[in-house]
Amino acid sequence: MKNPLAFVLLAVGIVLLVMGIDAYGAFDSRISRWFSGRTTDRALWFLIGGAVSTALGLGMMFQRGRRRA
Repeated sequence: MKNPLAFVLLAVGIVLLVMGIDAYGAFDSRISRWFSGRTTDRALWFLIGGAVSTALGLGMMFQRGRRRA
């Protein structure tokens, strides 16, 4: 395993994205969008956190090793 932190970030990011998609489609989120036109903060933070964590995990997985002098 090249970098275990990258795999952890990727896994956490995917879980957060799934939770965000689930929260976005939840009943309270649909009611909130119907009245205000905006999604709930919980769904938004799950989606943002999942996207950032997934991007960091993928970036770390495909980063080339740095040479030490």
